[in-house]
Amino acid sequence: MRPLFTHEIGSMAKPPWRVKPFRGKPLDDNDLEHAREWGGRLGVEEQDELLELLAKRDGFTAEEKDRIVRFSSLFGVRLQERAGLDLVWDGEQHRVEMYEYPVRRMGGFAFRGHVRSFDDKYYRKASCVARPSLEAPYHTEEYRTIASFARREVKIPVTGAYTLVDWSFDEHYGGGVAPGARDVGQTRKEARARFLYDVAGDIVHPNLCSLHEAGARFLQIDEPAATTKRDEIPEFIEATRLSVGDLAGKAFFTVHICFSNYDLLFPRLTELEGVLDEVHLEYANRDSREPGVSKDKRIGYGILDFLKGTAFVVGLGVLDVHTDFIEPPELIRDRILFACEVVGDPGRVFVAPDCGLRTRTWEVAFAKLSNMVAGRDLAAERLGL
Repeated sequence: MRPLFTHEIGSMAKPPWRVKPFRGKPLDDNDLEHAREWGGRLGVEEQDELLELLAKRDGFTAEEKDRIVRFSSLFGVRLQERAGLDLVWDGEQHRVEMYEYPVRRMGGFAFRGHVRSFDDKYYRKASCVARPSLEAPYHTEEYRTIASFARREVKIPVTGAYTLVDWSFDEHYGGGVAPGARDVGQTRKEARARFLYDVAGDIVHPNLCSLHEAGARFLQIDEPAATTKRDEIPEFIEATRLSVGDLAGKAFFTVHICFSNYDLLFPRLTELEGVLDEVHLEYANRDSREPGVSKDKRIGYGILDFLKGTAFVVGLGVLDVHTDFIEPPELIRDRILFACEVVGDPGRVFVAPDCGLRTRTWEVAFAKLSNMVAGRDLAAERLGL
């Protein structure tokens, strides 16, 4: 892998012609124009076939919806490739979102209703009512579809055990713990750990194994909830270890943690050296927009001081995903140069957005990603790479 390797860390928005058929809403002229415009911009080779399919506008069959999802996946991959990324996937085009999609494919859970996440987005929250079970891996066919048309290396993100547990209610493991009982705090802690380790070993690990067997060599574990409870960092560490298990060293593993108090992760996170390869965190959201490579300009990158002495590849967030501000290549260059100076080795720095770009339009996402690659190239030139 080249120094300053680039990838899109998470999700992207779904095009309207992907969303509406699944909501029972008819397509309009704007939706068809979106498919026509982006198909042309991205050089999608099967654009005419898609336009013929979408011309139906309403009443799509299950088979036709599957074809629409495939086209959406193809467009997502081509968008990232056209932006110049080294490592690609489709930005979650196959999935509802990162929590509901996997939980719907597990046994032992019952959905209880909607909760708000951020940017007025909602997801259905479930409760664990029995020991979680996995009837079949739920990302493998997605990987095979993406790999069938991708022209670059492919990665697949998987929602991590800690986030799946933390975002769920628990009526099974801790349901019998009575308030006020003796040692209730410790009993609940032990129950939650059992829940977490069962999800890691029985759900996440088999999914990762299936992906590896199918040929996936870049696997990402998404853990936005990792630091939610400061006293559970040891449990998060152990759950990650159980999730990767005997696959350590057989694939490139990234953990993605965003919008957190990262100080809580250290020094315990170093226990995952040899298990994880890359630690990707969010930086740009905390940073200034002023150019420069001094500490007073790169105020969002202080956590690099914790990572520089580790064995991890530093996953460097250089795009703020919660704004339409298009970061200039020169600003991205300076963020990368600052990180390389702190870490000491450009080969240990990978470049990506802070998090998924699903709240941005494709127009904004494409501009951001294209500038990210341009900024990486400027930094590489400055470094003589």
